[in-house]
Amino acid sequence: MQITTNLRKMRTRLDGRQARYSLPVVDILDYSGEVAVHDWVGEQLSIQFEQAIHCIETGKKVRKTFGEGLSYEAFLTSPLASPSNVHPELSRIHEGIALRDLEWEEAHHNKPHYVYLSRTSEVKVGVTRTANIPSRWIDQGASEAVVLAETPYRQLAGLIEVTLKDHFADKTAWQKMLKNQTDDRTPLGEWKERAIGLLPAEYEPFISDEDTVVSIEYPVLRYPATVKSVKLDTSPCIKGTLAGIKGQYLLFSDGTVFNVRSHSGYRVTLTVGIT
Repeated sequence: MQITTNLRKMRTRLDGRQARYSLPVVDILDYSGEVAVHDWVGEQLSIQFEQAIHCIETGKKVRKTFGEGLSYEAFLTSPLASPSNVHPELSRIHEGIALRDLEWEEAHHNKPHYVYLSRTSEVKVGVTRTANIPSRWIDQGASEAVVLAETPYRQLAGLIEVTLKDHFADKTAWQKMLKNQTDDRTPLGEWKERAIGLLPAEYEPFISDEDTVVSIEYPVLRYPATVKSVKLDTSPCIKGTLAGIKGQYLLFSDGTVFNVRSHSGYRVTLTVGIT
C-alpha cells in the first residue's frame, strides 16, 4: 500500500478497551477518506518527506509550521491557535467575548466541558469538551482516566484545572508514556477523592457523580526501552517495523518514535509492507 498525503492528527476511537487509529488522507486541504493505521502494526513502514509543507487552514506552502500545522500568519489569527486552547481559564466566550473568532469559540468553547484525571506517565489533570471523550485520552496516551467535573463552558473547567495544578501534573512526560512507565499505582478513584477534597466549595455543584474509570489498551507489540524522537526536517525518510501506536506517536521496533500530530501539514508518501 502506498499513500501520498498531507499529514493530520490521527483520529482515534475506543473499541471496548482497545484504542483504534485512522489517518485522514488529505491533498493539501482536500479530504478524501481515512486509512486504519492500527492495521499497520507489525508491518514495514516507510515515511518519505516530499519536501513540501502546507498550512492546515489556508493550504499555503510554508517553510515551517507554528501551532501544529499553521502558517505564521494563521497562527497569529486563527481560532485553532487561540490562547484559550492552551489556557482554558482565559476563555470569555460565555460572556459573549471572543479572543479570536466568535462563531468558532461559541461552537467549541461555549459548550459543556469535562475536567478529568488521567494516568499517562503519572496522574495528570486536564480539560476537554465532553464531545472529545475518549479521543482526548487516547491522544495523550492515557492508560486510564476518570471524569472529575462537568462544567457548562470552558473557562470554568479551566479555573478548576488551575486550582489543581499545584497538586497534579498538567503535562505528560512523553518519553515515559511511550515506554509505558508510571510512577504511581494508586487507584484513580482514590485520586479523584483527593482532588475533590482540594477544591473550594464553589466548585462542588460541578463535581461529577460518574466514577467509572475508563481503561485503554494500545496497539503495541512491544514498548521501547529507550526512545528517540525523529523529525522529517532532519530525517526525510523514516523506515522500519511499526511496533505500535500510542498517543499520537508511531513506535518503531528500533526505539525510534514519530509524532504524527506535530508534523501536521507535511506532505509525505507512506509505504506499508515494503520488503
